[in-house]
Amino acid sequence: MPAGRSEWLKRLALLALCGAYLQGGLVKLLDFDGAVAEMAHFGLQPAALFAVAVIVLELGASALVLSGRGRRWAALALAVFTVAASFMANAFWTVDGPDRGAQMNAFFEHLGLAGAWLLVALWDERSA
Repeated sequence: MPAGRSEWLKRLALLALCGAYLQGGLVKLLDFDGAVAEMAHFGLQPAALFAVAVIVLELGASALVLSGRGRRWAALALAVFTVAASFMANAFWTVDGPDRGAQMNAFFEHLGLAGAWLLVALWDERSA
């Protein structure tokens, strides 16, 4: 594949991978009260501090991944965040009934996303 095309595809893939975090961070930033309520819902206190931390992580790490500066560390941070958030938000083992399958699916999708972040970190290490 020509170098120009592969660089374009790499940037598009990284943007797609960052998409959920950019969207999540912007939504939390634009509805900060909702972000605080979400943190409180998951038992994170002080909720406002956790909301700020999540916004900074989602937007900041995405910006680093897309810029290439600190990409390895940003990808690792997003992998850890994704696994932790999945254990909190998609704890399918605590759910009974028809919602259990959806929670299980979301949990394993997020594990896959975390795996993609680990691959980005490894790939970035090799290209350094």
